Amino acid sequence: MPLSFKPLFIVLTCLIATLSTPAAAQLLPETPVENNEAAAPEIPEDSLGRGTPRGMVSGFLKAMSDQNYMRASQYLQLTRRQQREAERERIVLAFQRLLDQGGNIMPSSWISNKVSGRLDDDLAAGTDLVGTITVEGEVINLIAASTEKAGQPTLWQFSSETVNEIAAIKTNEALLVNKALPAPLKERLLAGVPIGHWLAMLLLALLSYGIAWCITFILRFLILKIWNRKRYEHICDIISVVDVPFRLYLAVAFFVAISQQVGISIIVRQKFSGVTLIVGIIAIMIFLSRLTDFIGEFSKNRMSKRGRVSALSVILFLRRTIKVAIIIIGIIAVLSALGVDVTTGLAALGIGGIALALGAQKTVENFVGSVTLIADQPIRVGDFVTVGATSGTVESIGMRSTKLRTGERSVVTIPNGEFSSTRIDNFAHRDRFLFNPVLRLRYETTPDQIRYLLVELRAILYSHPMVNPDPARIRFAGFGESSLNLEVWSYIDAPDFDIFLEVKEDLLLRFMDKIKESGTGLAFPSQTVYVAQDAGISEEQTKLAAEKVGDWITRNEMQLPKFDQQKIDSLKNTIPYPPEGSVLSQKKP
Repeated sequence: MPLSFKPLFIVLTCLIATLSTPAAAQLLPETPVENNEAAAPEIPEDSLGRGTPRGMVSGFLKAMSDQNYMRASQYLQLTRRQQREAERERIVLAFQRLLDQGGNIMPSSWISNKVSGRLDDDLAAGTDLVGTITVEGEVINLIAASTEKAGQPTLWQFSSETVNEIAAIKTNEALLVNKALPAPLKERLLAGVPIGHWLAMLLLALLSYGIAWCITFILRFLILKIWNRKRYEHICDIISVVDVPFRLYLAVAFFVAISQQVGISIIVRQKFSGVTLIVGIIAIMIFLSRLTDFIGEFSKNRMSKRGRVSALSVILFLRRTIKVAIIIIGIIAVLSALGVDVTTGLAALGIGGIALALGAQKTVENFVGSVTLIADQPIRVGDFVTVGATSGTVESIGMRSTKLRTGERSVVTIPNGEFSSTRIDNFAHRDRFLFNPVLRLRYETTPDQIRYLLVELRAILYSHPMVNPDPARIRFAGFGESSLNLEVWSYIDAPDFDIFLEVKEDLLLRFMDKIKESGTGLAFPSQTVYVAQDAGISEEQTKLAAEKVGDWITRNEMQLPKFDQQKIDSLKNTIPYPPEGSVLSQKKP
């Protein structure tokens, strides 16, 4: 779909979705619908809230806190023999006592709030695990099962297998917390539970945190005592990352375990289960946030030591992005722990994310481009590069764009998305400089003069200490419109561009001297009409060049079509450089 039609498509989609809602349907004119079938009768909701596993557990605990044991028994699947009033009350009391002694019910947010129950567990359809009871080392699973009858709502109750196991256990042992509490704290009730249980939970919270603080303090002391002193600073940083979250998580673990062992009422513990769950989530979020800071700071120091200053902005941006993501996930997790349905909010975030992605497309593209520049490192700050038609020195690599300082001292800003997708010519990474001039000689130049120049100019290349001999060639390249062309192809070993220009200048001046010695000259770039005053080609120099070429031929020393390796070795570094008379030549040792 073309990009220009995407916003229109999204608007139409949202409009159709809006009109399809029940509220919008009321605004549309009613149309008669032919329906020969009678409307299905509505099934009433269960008055006790047993339509979902979560509603069943909440109703059961509420009935026990109200000490309405007959109503609590209606949350159990009872057999005919268990239907008597006394038996029903006995089973509920036994259930409550076992839950107080060694039972555990999942936090409310973990229990399914759907009529179908959980479908992603290993249990059969229509059954959910909602808790456990431990009796003398044996674990009894608390299974919620659903029953369906025609014309009646779906009912969730504790399964008959769970009820039978509980009914068979005798519970006469007094709770440990009741033995320690004074009579006034046991007689006064709050939400159907002795007030002493509520006070005991507060004391256990302080005790658990104190135990966790002592354990973390001792561990910290021992680690710092026995660890290598050279890495003391790094260990302190790591301990600061895990200290607080580990202490909180350890306190939660002790709080849950101790409150269960001392026999705190399940009603009180279930009230605190949401709080403990939220504290555990906060501990994980603190750990992830501190770990992100630690990794970000560590990476920033490493990049600073390596001189990769351009990577710092990416590290800071990623650290902030991850921390924002941690906060958002933490808020969602806390809301979910409180029983808030976050599905609608996530759907709204999804639609908002699509709109944000359309609006921030270029921003995301530039960010990805900056990450690519940092990861692949095609350029660095200080490199001289050519990007498209722009040449300049890289001054900075930011999150959105890269700045080049051109030869005219202006600053060109190029978006990183465009920068990373364009051909980049980086001159900072070349190991040598190409020396490739074309010498254009006059058409009056004789073949022997060309042979002379081919030998002498190549000898200059081989003998110059700054010219790499592999390759170092000069060839008669062809006939131009107004010149005979000699093409030079060689590399100059120079550490930077300024030195290359110095060596290039020296070579060109030496070439001019040799061209003058050969008796010829450089051609004019345009056609020239000669007059009688023009001296033309020197006959004397032409004769001398021809005699020298003839002498090479007689002695079989013509270094064409290529130089002999022995001759190359004898010529190496025989040219004085810098040339005589230069200021630099006086400073050579």
